[in-house]
Amino acid sequence: MFNIKALRRNKTVKYGVPMLLLVVGGSFGLREFAQIRYDSLKIKRKLDPSLEAKVNIERQPVILEEEYERIKDLKLDEWKNIRGPRPWEDSKEYQDQQRSNQNKRH
Repeated sequence: MFNIKALRRNKTVKYGVPMLLLVVGGSFGLREFAQIRYDSLKIKRKLDPSLEAKVNIERQPVILEEEYERIKDLKLDEWKNIRGPRPWEDSKEYQDQQRSNQNKRH
């Protein structure tokens, strides 16, 4: 018959069994949490049928010649890089200032 005091002093029972339970139980728990994550991603990915139809229409193959003809007419020489407002700047005020500076140059 087992002696309870002897089991309490046994290092395998004292440290090994809880560690084994933690590792095995943790893997099952982690699997459940990961499954919740993937299920929520699956729900978020579902699109409205009308929006999905629009997305599928836009996935037609791109023909280089057609893209060249479309881009050829753009006036790229008149393009100017204008930086956006910084987080601490008022965006409306900064945009108005950039527009007024651009109008003065033309």
